[in-house]
Amino acid sequence: MEKGYRNLGYALLLLIPLAYFGMDKSCFIHFPQFGEQMNGYLGFHTVVMLAWIGLLIVQPMLIRYHRVEWHRRVGKWSYFLFPILILSTWFQVIRISGSDEPINLFFPLADSVLLILFYGLAIYYRRQQPLHMRYMIGTAIVLLGPTMAYIGPHRLGWSANFTQYAQYAITIFLLTGLLRLDQMHGKKYNPYLIIGLGYAVHLLVYSLLFMWT
Repeated sequence: MEKGYRNLGYALLLLIPLAYFGMDKSCFIHFPQFGEQMNGYLGFHTVVMLAWIGLLIVQPMLIRYHRVEWHRRVGKWSYFLFPILILSTWFQVIRISGSDEPINLFFPLADSVLLILFYGLAIYYRRQQPLHMRYMIGTAIVLLGPTMAYIGPHRLGWSANFTQYAQYAITIFLLTGLLRLDQMHGKKYNPYLIIGLGYAVHLLVYSLLFMWT
């Protein structure tokens, strides 16, 4: 593993507290038996999301400790887990489409597009570890969207609009830092430019849709 990314798995452990604060507390109080306190969608989505976060954390650690064969085995599970992750997001699409604010379909649809794009590129470059790793980092960054969408209004008292732009600011900060890291070590940083372009389109569409709300 590249020297600058040797502790990537440990850095991704931050996704665990973010997931905790970015989900309704009932997701954890009743886990894994959700019962009547939670709707089926939320319980299913919570389990799948936690499994995906676990995969994102474990995979770079396996590479760091030279467990390449196990990395490949676990990676094959993503072929099964990722479609389920997208499916769990589409349950939300169905729910929002029948609500009074169908404009909010933007969030699960746009995030799904980014996830599919970054994961697809990661799999396409699965035999080129540096590119593969950077696109998988992109899928981790996408998780900031739904996480911040809960933390901003429910934990910090921010407006929905301010929360969304705060997410964009954090994303830009992360991508800029990662890009500078690659520049310092003479690595190819094209994946971060593509990820940044994806978020630029995300920001543009959001601004056009919600500028009057």
